[in-house]
Amino acid sequence: MDKFLVKGPLRAEEGQTDKDAASLGREEGSSRKRPRRDPGEGGVADPQWQHIRAEGLNCDYTVLFDRAEADEILRELEREVEYFTGALAKVQVFGKWHDVPRKQATYGDAGVTYSFSGLTLSPKPWIPVLERIRDRVSLVTGQIFNFVLINRYKDGHDHIGEHRDDERELAPGSPIASVSFGACRDFFFRHKDSRGKHPSLRVQPVRLQLAHGSLLLMNPPTNSHWYHSLPVRKKILAPRVNLTFRKILPTDK
Repeated sequence: MDKFLVKGPLRAEEGQTDKDAASLGREEGSSRKRPRRDPGEGGVADPQWQHIRAEGLNCDYTVLFDRAEADEILRELEREVEYFTGALAKVQVFGKWHDVPRKQATYGDAGVTYSFSGLTLSPKPWIPVLERIRDRVSLVTGQIFNFVLINRYKDGHDHIGEHRDDERELAPGSPIASVSFGACRDFFFRHKDSRGKHPSLRVQPVRLQLAHGSLLLMNPPTNSHWYHSLPVRKKILAPRVNLTFRKILPTDK
């Protein structure tokens, strides 16, 4: 099995132990970078990428927006994004409907839909702040995205459980770009065969801390083999807004 970049102990928190995770680090000797960007375009002119690798795990991480621009974007997201209410603010788990422990919204191109947890969602049209983030992500990754799912966590009580973004609407071979603004939160990957009381594979979870203005690019085959989650962290008092940009196949007419 490939090794994680730099292993580090996870602090004991919320029932975790030191041996439960590996921390994000910098890959020694790695020089691979995404396309260089003109500093006049704002943000971080030449993002420095960290590469997270394990068995079936292939992710790239960087801080894409500097603090001033990230603050500005977060303020605009808080003003402009319209989140779901009513039935669309519920999720189906084992056949039962529950309130989603966070706020959600979808935006994107016309003619695409996205289904998960018993819901089929049609996106609202893009708004300028989302186009700004999307275009920056496309610039540094070389990828085109036509849909974004937005999750807003009001504080550390809001969370998302272990899941894989492997829905059939996703274009095969396309990465998912996760951009975070606001409070820095722990983010975990867990291999699908290492879950449960009697796992068939002994693979350590991977813990990342997703910073304000950061981009995590989840490349294939990550979502085929690894679950990810954002657990409760009761000491976090500030909000976090996360945007996962995706390439969705157009709906058949």
